[in-house]
Amino acid sequence: MTPARQGLTLVFTGDGKGKTTAAIGLTVRAAGNKMRVFFLQFIKGQWKTGERDILRSLPGVNLEVTGRGFTIESLRNPNIPIEDHAAAAAHGWQVAQQIVRQGEYDLVVLDEVLGAVTAGLIPLDELVALVRAKPQTVHLVLTGRGAAPELVEVADLVSEIQPIKHPFDRGIKAQRGIEF
Repeated sequence: MTPARQGLTLVFTGDGKGKTTAAIGLTVRAAGNKMRVFFLQFIKGQWKTGERDILRSLPGVNLEVTGRGFTIESLRNPNIPIEDHAAAAAHGWQVAQQIVRQGEYDLVVLDEVLGAVTAGLIPLDELVALVRAKPQTVHLVLTGRGAAPELVEVADLVSEIQPIKHPFDRGIKAQRGIEF
């Protein structure tokens, strides 16, 4: 007899590299177990990344990108007005709430949703309310830097990824297949 699924809320946070990578790993694992997955990316932008094509090719996985790129001022593309970021986040947030509440997916990943919260594009209290209101069988993954204590409290699993060493510190630019 298969045990009943208890939907968990998992948070991957911290300043280190690997939060999205961990969520992608869970997506692959879930797909391998014939689970339905919705992977929604906030912040990351529309540029081509290796994970998007492969995730879209997995059976049972749907991926949507709603971000317009980095919102941190030092990394933000000045050609994209902050209003465009706000509109993209608002759309993504509507999609996220609908997908989670419908409960049709076994695993829902809200990649970089914490960055959207930090940028003031999504209200923290609404994200906490969504976690509390999610269907009991839905696994929910939240990624991004700076998980608020309120989210840590309502989550079932929180992993903080901290940088120890990174090639960028030596002037090595992002590498295809590693960072994107």
